[in-house]
Amino acid sequence: MASRRFARYLSTDAAGRPQLDPAKIKAAERLDGKFVVTTNDDSLTPEDAALGCKDAWIIENCFRKLKTTGLEIRPVYHWTPHRIVAHVELCTLALQIQRAAEIRTGLTWAHLAHELAALKAVCYRTEARTIVQRTRIRSELGDILKKLAVAIPKQLLAVS
Repeated sequence: MASRRFARYLSTDAAGRPQLDPAKIKAAERLDGKFVVTTNDDSLTPEDAALGCKDAWIIENCFRKLKTTGLEIRPVYHWTPHRIVAHVELCTLALQIQRAAEIRTGLTWAHLAHELAALKAVCYRTEARTIVQRTRIRSELGDILKKLAVAIPKQLLAVS
């Protein structure tokens, strides 16, 4: 009964034991598959409120992904105004880059990120030499890079 997630579907019997309440479950079924968005701005249409929530979610998701890359920007603590502004600008730039890539290629960001993740630089070391080369580029990834106007990197990136 203390669970915020499940207590709304429970009631107590005569002995005080929790049990599923069919009426509460039936009432909750009306919202299955729907998102409920609330706002205190009465001037927004329901579509605008939903789009605002979606945009905020996309920006936060982009920043979450940025924090899990090799950029080593974790942890993020902002107390000064210029850092807060920089954080918002970085999130906005990430969203703009993501959206521009989606528009140019006609693919979803999830698909683009999956394809781009296959492109890596691999370092081979022996006692005498170090060779850095890229992984093989599949045809779909090559098409994506062309649509994005990104040059395909050379096979051998460095030999020393």
